Amino acid sequence: MMTRLLLALLWLLHWLPYPVQAALGWALGRLLWLLARRRRRIALRNLELCFPQWGAREREAVAREHFVCVARALLDRGLLWWGGPRRLRRLLHLRGPVDEALHGEGAVLLVGLHFEGMDAAWTALTLAARRPLSGMYTPQKSQALDRWVLSGRSRFATERIVSRHEGATGMLRALRRHTPFYTLPDMDFGPKHSRFVPFFGVPAATLDVVPRLAASARARVYPVVARMLPGARGYEVTIHPAWEGYPALRDGRIADIDAELARLNRFIEQRVLEMPSQYHWVHKRFKTRPPGEPPLY
Repeated sequence: MMTRLLLALLWLLHWLPYPVQAALGWALGRLLWLLARRRRRIALRNLELCFPQWGAREREAVAREHFVCVARALLDRGLLWWGGPRRLRRLLHLRGPVDEALHGEGAVLLVGLHFEGMDAAWTALTLAARRPLSGMYTPQKSQALDRWVLSGRSRFATERIVSRHEGATGMLRALRRHTPFYTLPDMDFGPKHSRFVPFFGVPAATLDVVPRLAASARARVYPVVARMLPGARGYEVTIHPAWEGYPALRDGRIADIDAELARLNRFIEQRVLEMPSQYHWVHKRFKTRPPGEPPLY
């Protein structure tokens, strides 16, 4: 019942002018900072691990702003998943080699990152695409929430949303059909299919799916980054140029998978430094530890 009430509220709020909705997101973010103590501790710990050179006040300021971004992104999902295409096109500014990435020949892997605008990125991509795309999806515990998420992410040019429980199989099938596939690999999903690669100098369980899929499907890899713009101007979604020679192969196999994953993590670090408050710090990015190392949370 609570989930249904929340969805009903989000549906009502999506009709508001976007500056009003953004202001509500700011207020909700400030409230969440006070109430969501567990998530607040996780965010501050992540920032402490990644930016030990920062003082406590600087980390707290970034974390406070992060909670505003989290709240705004939550409210924005109502607009992204119910708003009309014309309104969305005014708020979603897609940049980069769009035509090459979405409509070019061959297999394409669109690598999204866990900035708070990740769903804005997916909506912008599918809204612009002239052919169906596919994407990754983590099933939700609530059936009502699950249906809403699936419906919202399937609104526009979408062939299929692949459950994360399918693993890489569903992703590889889409790539071999030359359906561009959008995945977000930069979270801690446990030790399975992960390798410990530094993220801001801290060993982080990093999924090996991007280089392995790119090699298996001979796919071009395009990083996709969404930035929440100031002043209620919406989102800038940038498709970065395809990575040359990714992954590097030797005798048809990946030459050094750790090096390829390190390249991915360095790219994420660079984007985080550009907008530190917008990365998904409320997730336990360093929950899984190398054997013998103590927990960090």
